[in-house]
Amino acid sequence: MQTQLGLRLIPALIAVAFSGTAAAAGFQLQNQNASGTSVAFAGAAAVAEDASTIFFNPAGMTYLPEGHSISLAGTVIDRSVKFSDTGTSAMPVINPLTNLPTGAFHAVGDNGGNGGGASLVPAGYYSYAVTSALRVGMGVSVTYGSETEYDNNFAGRFSGRYTSIHQFNLNPSVAYKVNEKLSIGGGINFAKNEIEFRQATPYPNAPLGLLYGDDTAWGYNLGAMLQLTPETRIGLSYRSKMKFNLEGTQRVDSLNVNKAIKAVLETPDTASLALSQKIGDRLEVLADLTWTGWSSVSSLNPVDASTGAAATAPLRYNFKDTWRVGLGAKYQLNNAWNLRAGVAYDETPVPDAVSRTMTVPDSDRIWLAFGARWAMNKSTSIDMGYAHIFFKDSTTQRAVMNTAETATLQTVRGNFSTRADLFSLQLNHNF
Repeated sequence: MQTQLGLRLIPALIAVAFSGTAAAAGFQLQNQNASGTSVAFAGAAAVAEDASTIFFNPAGMTYLPEGHSISLAGTVIDRSVKFSDTGTSAMPVINPLTNLPTGAFHAVGDNGGNGGGASLVPAGYYSYAVTSALRVGMGVSVTYGSETEYDNNFAGRFSGRYTSIHQFNLNPSVAYKVNEKLSIGGGINFAKNEIEFRQATPYPNAPLGLLYGDDTAWGYNLGAMLQLTPETRIGLSYRSKMKFNLEGTQRVDSLNVNKAIKAVLETPDTASLALSQKIGDRLEVLADLTWTGWSSVSSLNPVDASTGAAATAPLRYNFKDTWRVGLGAKYQLNNAWNLRAGVAYDETPVPDAVSRTMTVPDSDRIWLAFGARWAMNKSTSIDMGYAHIFFKDSTTQRAVMNTAETATLQTVRGNFSTRADLFSLQLNHNF
C-alpha cells in the first residue's frame, strides 16, 4: 500500500516546483529590486543605477560610484487566484488495500476560495570598487517563490490544494571595465530550493498527503554593457539553468505512510537584450526583450529513493519557451525626484488548458507600473514602485491519472481569474 501511495503522490512533488507566481511567467520572481518595479523592469539589463545590477547584469557594477554601494529592497506581492468550476468530474473512492475503486465517489467540492495571498520578497546587494575598472559584489535574493492554498473542499484538491516553493540565491559577482565603450561581468549562483505540497488522496475520507523536498545547486550568470554613445547603452545578460536533485519525505499520517522520495527539478535559463536611451537632459527611455527557456520543462521522471527505479510515468507539462517585452521611461523632475513608469507584456509557458495545473494557473499578463526615486542626498536614495498585473483569464481541463497512466480518475474543469498588485521599497547608499 505504501508503494502505491508513493506512486500517486510523487507526481505532486514535482508539480509544486512549478507553482505559479504573480511576479513573472511560470514560477519566476521578477522582483529582485524595487527600482525596477516602477518601470515594469523594462531595460533592466542596461540600467546600472544601483547595486541591484548584480542580478540583472553584473557588468553594470562598473557604472556605480567608487567605494561601497549597497541596495536593500523589499516587495509585497498581493495575489488573487480564484477558480470557477465548470464541470469537474467526481473522484472515485479508492480502497487502500486493493488500490481499486469501491464504487463510491468523493463529493466534487467547491471553488476553493482565494488561492492567493500576500507575501514579501526581500533582496540585498553589495558592490565594491577594487579599482576604477574592477568591481566585486554579492547579491542575496529569492529567485523563485510562490505559495498557493485553496480551501479544504476545493474541487481540484486531488490535483493540488497547497503549494509552497522558496529558492534562496547567493550571487557573488565580478565586473571589469575593458574600455570606455565596453564592460563585462559574471557571477556564480548558489541556491537552495525548498518545496512543500499537500493534496487530498482518493482513499476513504480523502486523507491529506504531504510532501517535502530540498536541495542545493550551482549556476552562473554573464553580462556585458556597450556604451555606444554618451546617450545610448545596450545591455546583454544570460542566466544559466540550475538543476536540483530534491530529496525529502512523503507522509499520509492517517494511513501510516512515511517514506523517502526524490525528484529532479531544473529551473530554466534566460537571456535579455536591453536598451537605455537618454533624450535630452531629463528623459531616459528603457526597453528590453527577454527570452526564457521553459521548453526544458517538458516532462519529468521521478524515481523511488530506495530503489532508483522509475516511480511513475513521465509528468507532462509541455512548457514552451516564452518572450517578455518591456518599455519604460524615467523623467528627472528636479535634483531630488526622478519619476518613472513602465509597461510590459509577459507570455506564459503553459501551452493549453490540458497542461494547466492547479499549481500553475498561469496565463499571459500585462504589467502597468509607476514610481519614483527620491535622492535624499548625494549618497542616499529611496526607490518607491507600484505595479498592477493584468492576467488573461484562463481555463483548465486537467486530468488526474492513475499511476500507470492507463485511466483518468478525474478531470478538473474550470476557469481561473488572477490578478496581482506589487508594492516595492528600496534603500540605496554609497560610501
